[in-house]
Order: sequence, then structure tokens, then C-alpha cells
Amino acid sequence: MRTYNEKISIYHGMVSTIAVNLAGNFFPIFAISILGANNYQVGLISSLPPLVALIMTIPAAILLNRLEQQKKTVALTVFWARAMFLLLVGVLFIPISYQAWTFLVIIAVMNIPGTISNIGWQTLISGMISEERRGIFFSDRNRLLTVVGMLTTLLIGIIMKNQTNNGSAYQLLFFIAFVFGLLEMFFLLKHKETMKPKTSNLQKNSYMEWSIFQDQGYRWFLIAALCFNFTWQMAWGLFNIYYVKYAHATILWISLFSVGNQLVQIFTFPLWKKWAEQKSNTLMLVWVSIGMATAPFLNVMSINPFYLTIVSMTSGFFMSGTTLLLFNLLLEKSPEEKKTYCITTYNVLLSFVAFIAPQFGIWLLEMSNIHFSLEISSVFRCFSAFVFMLMYSRSIKNKKLGTA
Repeated sequence: MRTYNEKISIYHGMVSTIAVNLAGNFFPIFAISILGANNYQVGLISSLPPLVALIMTIPAAILLNRLEQQKKTVALTVFWARAMFLLLVGVLFIPISYQAWTFLVIIAVMNIPGTISNIGWQTLISGMISEERRGIFFSDRNRLLTVVGMLTTLLIGIIMKNQTNNGSAYQLLFFIAFVFGLLEMFFLLKHKETMKPKTSNLQKNSYMEWSIFQDQGYRWFLIAALCFNFTWQMAWGLFNIYYVKYAHATILWISLFSVGNQLVQIFTFPLWKKWAEQKSNTLMLVWVSIGMATAPFLNVMSINPFYLTIVSMTSGFFMSGTTLLLFNLLLEKSPEEKKTYCITTYNVLLSFVAFIAPQFGIWLLEMSNIHFSLEISSVFRCFSAFVFMLMYSRSIKNKKLGTA
């Protein structure tokens, strides 16, 4: 039997997923097909959100930490983030030469309140769901929201299958996304929040604990995980360009690529969980890295949309492993008494990597061609598998020395 807050949280998650999928999934194809964005600008679509998150994470945490109640602040920042969808509607009314850059500025500004609302929601919901209920609740919630997102993406793809080059169709999508954003704010405000006392224990060292870098296990995790994320994310902008400019994928096919990927993820999470328990998170990430390395190489072998859908589905198999195992390994390698510092540090560094990696991929494209840059991405991803193998070998060696 679900509690009131659990039910409201699920409703909020559903409308939030729909709002994001209505707009965010189609940003790259809108920028390329309608706004005529160049390769560098397409890369910024992936790079700007993590850059803003990098800048805003600590100020957002300080702001939210000082509030007795966070619900209204989180709801207000959600409203401002979703209101940016209305500005996207107006992009087509300005001179053509300014459209692509204006679009990118709006995306950047959108992520200022977006970062605050994301951090605030995590804190808010953690205080509303009891600890013994969190595991099963979030598992059920995430699975349901994945299905909702998949169905939304598929439905939009079918409805707009012949509207890929119709600017008005995108404007309608952005407006509907704003409407669902209003529902998102409404359900946030429907949560029942308990007032908490202000926290004033901000000691001199409360923002950072440098001793975490002295922990060998955590240090190895940072090296391996950031290396993996760099090699993974450097291809994000390249995939967008390849699908639209080279494979000439329509909105329908872009949707099918995403749906195929998500569908496989839903069914393969339990497999990676089972294998990690039998072996280890680190060893499984070696195989995940190798599997992820095949994606760029396989994609450039054909521009046939049916083939690319199959490749997206195979990528989904390894994507579920990436999502599950990286987080598990972070918790495993973070010292318990310093876990909060470890997680925050990782997320800040991850935002920095997520900003520069797509730009590096675009630089490779400008220096060569789409085939070479994606093939190099595969080589780099194999290198990240090697780093995880080194980490695994080192951990095995340390265990033997510890028991000797």
C-alpha cells in the first residue's frame, strides 16, 4: 500500500518525464534541421547543461540547506525551468543568423533553475520516503517512469513522423512541454512536507574534505570512472550529427532509437545486478566498457535506420550496466564516514568532464571526418576498459596482501 507522498511523487515523476521527453529528446534534431546549427553548436547542446550544473551545484546546495521548507522553492525553480520552453517557441521569430546561438543560451539559462530543482527534489523526497521504503519505492518508480518516457517518445515520433522539417511542429511540442511543466509544479506542491530546523553547522571544512583523495580505492575509482565518462560522452554530439546529417533520420527514427535503447535497459538491469554480485562491480565494468566501445564502430557501418535501431538496442544492454554499476562502485569505494564528500566531489568532476568531452569529440570531427572520429571514440572506450582492469587487478592484489 503506497503512502500519500509516494503516490504524488509518482504522478510528479510521470508529468516531469513527459515534459522533458517532449522537448529535450528533440533538441539536437531541432537545432540541426530547423535552426541550421553547425557541429560546434550541436556539441554545446550536450556540453552546456553539465557546465551550468558544475557552476550551480554548490550555491544550490548552500541555498537549499538554509531553508526550513524546500517544497515551494523547488516548485518555483521547476516553473522557471519549464517556462524556458516558451522562450524556445519564440526562437523562430528572431533573425535566422541569431537563432542557433539564442537556442543555446536558453538551454544554458534553463539549467540554472533546473540544477537547483534537481538537487532540491533529491533532498525533498529523501525526507518524505522512509528509509525502509526507499529501495522498493524508487525501484518501482524508476521502472514506471522509464516506461512512461519510452511510450511518450514513441508516440511523439509516430505523430511527428512527417514533420521533421516543420518548425511549427517543434513549437507545439515545446508549448505542450510547458503545460506538463505546470502540472509538474502542481504535483510538487501537493506533497506533504515536514518543516525542519535550519542547519547552521557550517564548519570551516564543511564544503570539502581533502583527505578523501588519500583513500586508494576512491582515488582509483575517480581515475577509472572519469576516464570512462570522458570516452563515453565524447561521442554524444557525434551521434546526434551522424543520425541527422548522415543517416538523415527523421523524428520517428530518432524516437525508435531511444525507445529500443530504453526497452532493453528495462529488462537487463537485473542481469547486471546478478553478475556484479557474483563477480564484482569493477570486473563487470570492464565488460561494460568493452561493450560500450562497440557502439560508435557499429553505428558507422551503415546508415540504414533499421540497422541503427538494432545497434541502439545492443547499446541499451551495456547502458543499463553503466547506470547501475558506476553508482554501485561509487558507493562501494567511498569511505562510509566521508561518503557525502566523495559523492559530491565525483559529481562536480563528472560535470566538468561532461562539459569538455563532447567538445573534444566535435574537435576530432572538425579535424577529420565522422567515420574516423567515431572509430577513435571506440578505441578510447577500449582504453577505459583497460583502466578498469588495472583497478580490478590492483584491488585483487590488495586483498591478497591484506589476507596474507
